[in-house]
Formats: sequence, C-alpha cells, structure tokens
Amino acid sequence: MEKNSFIFTDGSDPKMIEAYRKAQETFKYFWREQSWEYRRIIPALNLSCVKAAFSQEDPETGEQIVEHMWINDIDFDGDTVSGYLINEPNKLTHIQAGDHFKIPLNEISDWLLAVAQPEQKPKGLSKLFSSPAPSFPKTYGGFTIHKMRADMSESERREHDDAWQLDFGDFNDIEIVNEQKEKPENLVEHPMSKNMKEKFVQFIQEYPDELTNIDENGLNLFHRETIAGNLTSVQAALDAGADKNIRSRNGKTALDYAKQLRWEHIIPVLED
Repeated sequence: MEKNSFIFTDGSDPKMIEAYRKAQETFKYFWREQSWEYRRIIPALNLSCVKAAFSQEDPETGEQIVEHMWINDIDFDGDTVSGYLINEPNKLTHIQAGDHFKIPLNEISDWLLAVAQPEQKPKGLSKLFSSPAPSFPKTYGGFTIHKMRADMSESERREHDDAWQLDFGDFNDIEIVNEQKEKPENLVEHPMSKNMKEKFVQFIQEYPDELTNIDENGLNLFHRETIAGNLTSVQAALDAGADKNIRSRNGKTALDYAKQLRWEHIIPVLED
C-alpha cells in the first residue's frame, strides 16, 4: 500500500468520528469472515486489514502526533484486536512496519475486506470478439475510506479507486458482508457455519477435549465460535455437552462475549 494514502484523518470531524463508531460496531462481521478465512483451504479474501490510531509526543512542540495506519494478520480474542503494522509511518519514529500491536476493540478506527469478483463475460455477438472484462475485488467495510471518498469529486474517486485497484462501490451504501443484498440472512449467520455443521459435529466427536482446551488467547472452542457469531456451531457444541458457564482467561463466559459483541441471534440460546 502506498505510504501517503489514507493515513491521516481529522479526529474532530463528526462524520469521521461516526465512521470510527460504525467500524467498531461492525467489526464482529470482519472477524466472522476472517475466522472462516483461516479455515479455508483455498483463500477467498484478497485483502483484510484493520486501521487504528498510533501516536507519540512531538519532542519540540509537546503536541501529540497521530497517524491512522493499517495492521494485518489479524487475531481477535473478543476484547483485543492484534496484528502487524503494514505502513511505514510518516512522522512517528518509535514504530515501524512489521511491528506487532494489540489494540482494544473500542480503539480501532476502521476495517476493510476485499473479495475477488467473477469475471464479467461479454454477451451477444460481442463475446465472439471480446475477452472477459476484468473487475477489481469488491470491498466491505472501509468506513473512513468511504467518508474520504464522499469528499472527493467523481474523477478523484475514480483515480483513488484505480490506485487501490479495488471496487469500493457507493460511499452512501457500505456493505459489511458478502452478498448482503442478495442474501440478507448472511447478516445473521455466515453460510459456512451452516454448511460445515456435519464436519464440526464430527470434529467434536473425534476431539471432545477441544470443548475445554484453552488456546493461547485464553479461549476454548465454545468461546471462539460464540465470538465469531456461529450459531450453528454454538448449538452443536451445546448438544455435545459444552459447558456454557466456563470462563475464559479474562473471566468471561460465552454469553458475556455474545452480549458485548451484540450477537443477538446467539444470546437467547446461551441465556436459555
């Protein structure tokens, strides 16, 4: 990614602050998709990254220098987002690209996913003389980017999008999950959660200790499936005898995570 693109934002701009808020509220959808990406044999995502503010005090003026930059290779424990810095800072001197950071969810400022689109095949007689039209990967999220795109002229937006080689779509209609309009049920549960039910049940039967084993983030399988919003997996784990009262290393139950991430379709199952 180009060093000087999309780094600086005006934290006093109400529309930018609203973009931060939307990114934090919808991050759960980013993590849901990313968690499934880690399980795929063939990757589906062209890009997945999270933006956060980094700062230090200017030694000459005493003022805070702030740069909003992106991290990738994302992990999430229900409370904290972690990853590696992609950008080289413009002015900050105490950090560099490749550094690893852990950032509270309420301090991220954006997230972005990009998924390749199928080639647009020419129709009619034109298909005899034309090749399939290339298309840029479609983006999801990117609230701060869309705020800045809204402030651009149409030609500036085209130039911006061409530089990224991404299809950002309409800045007034930001999508957060794949096929959101065609399949609104995808906002409730990821289709892979339903499609992988049999394999998930088989996995639990073969490795029952996974329901109690704690990973490096202090979570067990039941916590992780709840955090990712996978109702089908959560129900299958309960049917297999998962203890919904087990607490993570941070002292939280699966219900605690469901509530703080506002997975409304899972909360009733865990409260029952």
